[in-house]
Amino acid sequence: MYDSISRQIVFTLTARCRDCYRCLRACPVKAIRMERGQAYVDEKRCIACGTCIRECPQNAKSFRHDIDVAQRLIESGKTVVASIAPSFAAVFNKWQIARLASALRALGFRYVGQTSHGAYQVSAYTLNIIKKNGSKPYIGTACPAVVNYIEKYKPHLVEYLVPIVSPMMAHGRILKERFGNDAKVIFIGPCVAKKSEIIRDENKGVVDCVLTFKELTMWLNQKGINFSNCEESSFDERPVHLAQLYPLPGGMIKTAGLDDDGFDIKLLRVESINNVKSILDSLPEDSSYTLIEPLFCSQGCINGPGIDLEKNIFEKRKDLLQYDMDTKEIHIIPKMEDERLFYGQYRKVEGISKEVTEEEIEKVFEKTGKSDPHQRLNCGACGYDSCREKAIAVVQGMAEPEMCIPYMKRLAERRTDQIFNTTPNGIVILDKELKILAVNPAFKKFFYCSDAVLGKHISYLMDPAPFEKLITGTAESLDITRTHKHYNLMCRELLYILKQEQQIVGIFINITNQQENEKRLKEIKSQTIQQASELLEHQIKMAQTIAQFLGESTARGEELVRKLMSLTEDNES
Repeated sequence: MYDSISRQIVFTLTARCRDCYRCLRACPVKAIRMERGQAYVDEKRCIACGTCIRECPQNAKSFRHDIDVAQRLIESGKTVVASIAPSFAAVFNKWQIARLASALRALGFRYVGQTSHGAYQVSAYTLNIIKKNGSKPYIGTACPAVVNYIEKYKPHLVEYLVPIVSPMMAHGRILKERFGNDAKVIFIGPCVAKKSEIIRDENKGVVDCVLTFKELTMWLNQKGINFSNCEESSFDERPVHLAQLYPLPGGMIKTAGLDDDGFDIKLLRVESINNVKSILDSLPEDSSYTLIEPLFCSQGCINGPGIDLEKNIFEKRKDLLQYDMDTKEIHIIPKMEDERLFYGQYRKVEGISKEVTEEEIEKVFEKTGKSDPHQRLNCGACGYDSCREKAIAVVQGMAEPEMCIPYMKRLAERRTDQIFNTTPNGIVILDKELKILAVNPAFKKFFYCSDAVLGKHISYLMDPAPFEKLITGTAESLDITRTHKHYNLMCRELLYILKQEQQIVGIFINITNQQENEKRLKEIKSQTIQQASELLEHQIKMAQTIAQFLGESTARGEELVRKLMSLTEDNES
């Protein structure tokens, strides 16, 4: 059923990812790959513990939902059996528990069993193995996240894993023995890592689908099945006293009948990521333990990522303990099944991480300005515990150099300083008392000053009135033009206040040459107009004079013509 769908269990909803590195910081195995500011889950490295799902503040991490797989199994017409984890008593209220079996039957389950039956068998066979060979510390295998972690990151400890399957797989094998291999088993519990457990080669076909309690709630809502409308009914399998405590730290030890006062030096219950990692890191050096029972989630399975957080952890614990106490009087010891049903196989997983050389690490340090060991702050802001870990991740392609916050801050400051020092505009920064905090080279050039003015009142250089308007709240910003006669300077001044820092910034744009050019242009225009006017007047006078001369000449010509004509007439006569 799972062969045709993605094997990726945990993934990122990239539209919600906000580049905060919280998932990387929380991931116990750093299986988060950063690429262009987006966080992706590396399937090969991921142990499916679900920590990133719980920790992501933007709900950008999710797990694969398999409601459609479960629905297809129901619709297949085969006998579909439910194996419900003991932590259901911590998830649902008492009145809901009384109706849970009916709700599951309404979904199409023909048989509703309890995983505590498999848990009892696991404890029983674990105890048998310890008795036969107690020379080394055995590690319980009920938590698939722990098994994944050991196989991938602590392969030298694989031999310490109890060679017994988890309660889920044990119960699945019991159910398949009872109903035949054609029957379909759906496990319902609090754990996301269980989804990875059933696709292991040695486990295929035992449990056909895994749903979390979150998915069960979604499925019931989709089908319109409300607990209040379901009748009270019992599970098809009665609860197993003590085995119901498996979700809590020490539940496996308690079910096995071992001393459970918490003070036995040979028995160790460990919960939470950091504690599990701590004991596994030191285990080869200390073999005094008989049995270590690790649970990756803090406070155990009742805090799994597949559970909604409506009840706090202590209410969940109390409800689970109360449910087990209520079943005490029907303490059932299931019949021991065929021992071969419960054998488990675990393997070393090689090639998870690429080998990194010191030369490659040094190159990353050089690229991020950390050649000097004093620059390796190990602040953890990038999500890694040390600069060295982060450098290794960069070489392995899991991280980006830009994830280093101090490095990026230094780059930003360097760019800011460059702009501050190279801009042609003068910049001055004042405190709330109008004392000079900083000036850039352009400002010094404009106002013929040096760093000696730092700490002095701005009135030392210019009229402080515009700045006083800002500091008193009369204005939030100003855009003015002023002439500073002492400096032969005219500036356009952009002044504004940084309220949070209580500082005033002044930007001075030198427009002296611009003003002089405009003045000169006006003078040229004025002179041109005057000259044009004089020329026009001169041309008019010239025209009038010419016209006068032309008029006199014409009159004289007319008179001369008349005289000539008169003489001609006299000669003819």
